[in-house]
Order: sequence, then structure tokens, then C-alpha cells
Amino acid sequence: MDGEERDIGAEMREDVAEAAAEPDFDHLWGIVVDGLIGAVGGLVGTGALTVGLLIAASLGAFQIESFGTLSELTGFNAILPLSPTAVGFVLFLLTGMVMWPLLFASIGAYLPGEKYATKGLPFGFVLWTGFAPAFYEGYTGLALVLYLVLTLGAHFSYGFTLGAVFDYLGDRPETLV
Repeated sequence: MDGEERDIGAEMREDVAEAAAEPDFDHLWGIVVDGLIGAVGGLVGTGALTVGLLIAASLGAFQIESFGTLSELTGFNAILPLSPTAVGFVLFLLTGMVMWPLLFASIGAYLPGEKYATKGLPFGFVLWTGFAPAFYEGYTGLALVLYLVLTLGAHFSYGFTLGAVFDYLGDRPETLV
């Protein structure tokens, strides 16, 4: 009888160890942790993207005031008329921290690459295809070339750093489905 109790105890310890080793993606706490990882990744990625945009702005290939368009499109300029550029940048930051990381988490497993950092490069490219025409301010010549190249590089850095944070902080399963 003592042998049977020891076997049951050993089995229970193995079951507990296996349950602790597996990620908790189907429970509320796992979802909250994933959300926090996405927000941190989005913050780091948006920081990298902002540095690229500031470099482009210093070379005359991007206008920071373009963020004011976001506040106008959403109607926040009527609610917060202080600085449309600042309000637009906050909206840009929130989008980079919430919406794009959620999309990346849901489709990242299907993007090319072995790690999320490399999967972030095509993701950044896709985001750039919407950004480039939306923030275009009539650049021509060298300014247009710089605008396209620097904003593309900034979006690559966003996707790469977002994915790198997912790789570093998240123990993500092969697929989320």
C-alpha cells in the first residue's frame, strides 16, 4: 500500500510540473500577460520608429506636424485643442502600443521568419505601405527619396523591435489557433 501512495504522489508531482512548464495562454492571466508583452513591445517599437522619424525630420524629409492630421481625422482636435501635433502623436503611440501589437500577435505565426524579430520585418513593411501615403506632405526630388527610405527603415525598426520584445519576454506557442 505504501508503494501505491508513493506512485500516486510521484504522478501528481509530474502533472504539476508539466502544468507549470506549459504557458497559460487559455486563461485570463495568460491573456493579460500577453497584452502587457504586446504593449511593452509596441512602446519599444514606437520609440524606435519615432527615432527614425526624427532623423527624417532633421533632414527635411518628414514633418512632425503631420501627426496633427491624426487628431483632426479622429475629432480629438475639437476635444483637446491645445496642440493637435501632440494629441496626434499620443494617438500614434497608442496605436503602436495596442492595435499593431494585437495584429502582430494574431498573425505573427504566419509571417515568414523563424523568430518574431525577423517576422516583424515584413510586418513593418506592411504598416509602412499605409503610413507612407497617409503622412506624405508633397515631397519631391531628394526629399521624397529620403522620406520613403527613412520611413521604411523606421518601420523595419518598429517591426524588428516589436518582434524582439515578443521573443525576449514571451514564451509563445507555435500557433495561437
